[in-house]
Amino acid sequence: MQSVDELRIYFVKSLTLMSDDKTLILKLQNRDETAFSLVYDKYSAALYGVIIRLCKDEHDAKNLLQDTFMTIWDKADGYDFDKGRFYTWAHRIARNKTLNFLRKSDKLIQVEDLSVYKNRTEEVTDKLDDLKLKGTIKRLDAHHQRAIELVYFNGLTHREAHEEMNVPLGTFKSYIKQALKQLQQSYIKITVFITILIEVMR
Repeated sequence: MQSVDELRIYFVKSLTLMSDDKTLILKLQNRDETAFSLVYDKYSAALYGVIIRLCKDEHDAKNLLQDTFMTIWDKADGYDFDKGRFYTWAHRIARNKTLNFLRKSDKLIQVEDLSVYKNRTEEVTDKLDDLKLKGTIKRLDAHHQRAIELVYFNGLTHREAHEEMNVPLGTFKSYIKQALKQLQQSYIKITVFITILIEVMR
């Protein structure tokens, strides 16, 4: 039986061999347990940060993290490299699981990210999904469209999304605000929901 130190060395070597994220994820999609362990090592801290920031409870956060990785393992073959980074996909799983847990336990409260707004998040996201299907969002300026997609479709917080776009946080927030105003003018059915978001952002 291998010692803890031997296993640690093995995983370090494996990580070096699979430092390319695509290679690692492809192995995960082929149900490679070593790849899964490496994915856990690589992303668990960041995903735990996403979860604990929302639920504020260490016990719940640890359970939700394990649940997140079980879903990552079960649904890894559903990840599409052409649709974004693996972390973005995993982030959305962690975020959605946490929000669903908080809604069911009636613990959801407003936090710094306006996409987490009690009893409004799903309604706004559903309306934005409808807009996307209708092509309305595609008519936005490219930077406005990207900002909306990162927050409302990819599940990133404002802080994570502004880093993804490589623009200052204040600039990113102005993108979101301007985009929501344009959508408000384009689609009367979501006026109430978007107005709420704009007012809170002031």
